[in-house]
Amino acid sequence: MLITNGTLATFGEKDELIHNGALLVQGDHIAALGKTSELRRKYPDEEMLDACGKLVMPGMICAHTHFYGAFARGMALKTEAPSNFPQILEYLWWRLDKALNPDDVRYSALVCLVDAIRNGTTTLVDHHASPHSVAGSLEVIAKAVDESGLRACLCYEVSDRDGEEIAQQGLEENRTFIKQVQGERLAATLGLHASLTLSDETLQQAVEMARELDVGFHLHVAEDKADVKDSLKKYGLRVVERLEKAGILGARTIAAHCVHIDAFETDILRETGTNVAHNPRSNMNNAVGVADVLRMLRRGVNVGLGNDGFSNNMFTEMETTYLVHKLAQEDPRVMGADQVLEIGMANNARIAGLFFPKPLGELSVGAHADIILLDYAPTTPMEAGNLPWHLIFGMDGGQVSTTIVGGKVLMKDRELLTLDEEAIVTRSRELAQKVWARM
Repeated sequence: MLITNGTLATFGEKDELIHNGALLVQGDHIAALGKTSELRRKYPDEEMLDACGKLVMPGMICAHTHFYGAFARGMALKTEAPSNFPQILEYLWWRLDKALNPDDVRYSALVCLVDAIRNGTTTLVDHHASPHSVAGSLEVIAKAVDESGLRACLCYEVSDRDGEEIAQQGLEENRTFIKQVQGERLAATLGLHASLTLSDETLQQAVEMARELDVGFHLHVAEDKADVKDSLKKYGLRVVERLEKAGILGARTIAAHCVHIDAFETDILRETGTNVAHNPRSNMNNAVGVADVLRMLRRGVNVGLGNDGFSNNMFTEMETTYLVHKLAQEDPRVMGADQVLEIGMANNARIAGLFFPKPLGELSVGAHADIILLDYAPTTPMEAGNLPWHLIFGMDGGQVSTTIVGGKVLMKDRELLTLDEEAIVTRSRELAQKVWARM
């Protein structure tokens, strides 16, 4: 397939903006890119997809999300309004996840996958929990991902909060899925909830399993002060210190949030090569604080961007990143649009590279052919140097018209080609009502 007549934003090392550009997709990867006239002359027999002047760029990546939370939208709590993060967990998320059965798991995933395709998010790192439907839950999600055509890394969130038996089921679900996962669009890691719900014994079992299976971890780290207080009270260590001592941190581990870490812990993250997933919309919604991403970046920590279960419009997540740090620091100079793109594109691509063999987050020869087309007509000059500011102030997931993953078109001219959105929405409404009644 030859995509022609587009404005190519390559990102990656070259980071070019190619006007009237084209790129050749062969199999699941990009085989060539350049000017439309040049590539049409070289490959006259290729099937053509005319971009009609649209912006052509790599698919977005989400470094931390929760498909299982989709049914929370519009749900009224049966308790008083939570006033802090532990109450948010207890009143909402730890009731919702217990109410999920395999059908709910499937459709909550499908709802999120539809949203991802529509918003041009082509790679997602999911973190799943369904304590009363543990066994086989990752395979249910994997089948939904496979149907959608998207790319995802999956794990099960191991926790001691529901007792030893369910914790063991979580460990075994990770083991089973890691051993059986296959295909270039699916990957696995070992999921853990957070320090405050994990005993030393469970952490030790997880570390031994990870070594046996040769994988890293995906977990929440110091999202709220409660996590820090719990770790100091029980173990005499801050959260990152405890996780390092246990052997959880490392270059293949994703530490989501890291809102309440100090400078010493930041250095531990750097020294261990641990990746961080920043989730600004979720942190604002839960009123847990603003992670010191600027300090982490200065000290050499790879900080990527997730959404923690918010919509899969990563353009909005980047815009929020751009704004919230200015407010938190009371300084309009901090967190420039170029830094935001470093986090959301380059750093997320490094995280995705832990799980998928070819480059992601860039248009380059040999990279995965994960490509999106946007209806973005800039009203001011746009070049590679000012593209970050165009993205923050002018672009949005709602402008995505075509989504391609591994060379396969999943949405063309806003028509979904792999999933039946109407049927998914109808069934989702039915299931969500039943889940709410069980909570």
